[in-house]
Amino acid sequence: MSNEQSAIKTIYFSIAGNTLLALVKGIAGFFGNSYALIADAIESTTDIFSSVLVLLGLKYAKRPADENHPYGHGRIEPLITFLVVAFLVVSATIIAYESIQNINTPHELPEPWTLFVLGGIILWKEISYQIVIRKSRQTNSSSLKADAWHHRSDAITSITAFIGITISLVMGKGYETADDWAALAASAFILYNCYHIVRPALGEIMDEHVYDDLVDEIRAKSLQVDGVMATEKCFVRKSGMRYHVDLHAIVNGAISVREGHDIAHQLKDYLTNQIPNLGNVLVHVEPNRIN
Repeated sequence: MSNEQSAIKTIYFSIAGNTLLALVKGIAGFFGNSYALIADAIESTTDIFSSVLVLLGLKYAKRPADENHPYGHGRIEPLITFLVVAFLVVSATIIAYESIQNINTPHELPEPWTLFVLGGIILWKEISYQIVIRKSRQTNSSSLKADAWHHRSDAITSITAFIGITISLVMGKGYETADDWAALAASAFILYNCYHIVRPALGEIMDEHVYDDLVDEIRAKSLQVDGVMATEKCFVRKSGMRYHVDLHAIVNGAISVREGHDIAHQLKDYLTNQIPNLGNVLVHVEPNRIN
C-alpha cells in the first residue's frame, strides 16, 4: 500500500470516529447537564469537517505531475493544514465564548454518569491520536499530523471536562461552573496547539531547511554509487509526502560527458530505490578539482 493510500485509509478512520463521538458527546452533554461535554461535541463536529478537508487534500495530492505541476500536487497538503488549524481556532473561540456565557448563567450540577462517558472518550481519543500520528510519521503527511493533533486536543478537552465535572460533583452546590471553567481551559489549550500544528506546515511552504538527517543519508548513499567521488551541494524540500532533492555529485574530471551523464542517472535511480519517499532527484555533475 502506498503512503497516499495509507493516509487516506487513516482519514476514513478519523471521520468515522469523530462522527460517532460527536453524537455521543452531544447527547451525554445535553442529558447530563455538562457544557464541557457539549463543548467537546462542538470540537468533534468541527473535526469531522476538517478531516473531510484532509481527505480531499490527500486525494488531490495523489495526482501525478503534469505540465503545469512538474513537481506534483503535494503542496496542497500544508494548505489543507492551514484550513484545519482555522477550524480548530473557530471551535476554540466558540467553546470559549459559550463557556463564559455559561459561567455567568446559573445551572444544575452535571450528572455523575457523565464521568464514565468521558473516561471512555479519553481512552478512545488517545488511541486514535497514537494511530494517526504514527501513520503521519510513516507517510510524512503534514495534514495527517494536524488531524492527529485534533484527536490529542480532543482528548485534552475531555480530560479537562472530567476534572471540571469531578470538582463540581465533589464540592457540590456553588461549584457548578467548574465544568464551564474546564471547557474554557480546554479552548486555551486548543489555541496553543494550533501554533505547533501550523509552524511545520509554514516551514514546508517556505522551503525551510529542516532535513539534516535526510541530507546526511543522501550523501552517504551517494558514495556507494560507482563513479561518485564526493558530494557538494545538497538541497531538500518537501512537497506533500515526497522529498525533492537537488544534489551536486563530484566525478572524475577526465571522463566524457556521456560517462558523467550515466553516473548521474545511476545515482538518481539508486537514491530513489534506497531511500523511501524521495520524489524528483536532480543530479548536477561536477568535475573533481585537480591540484
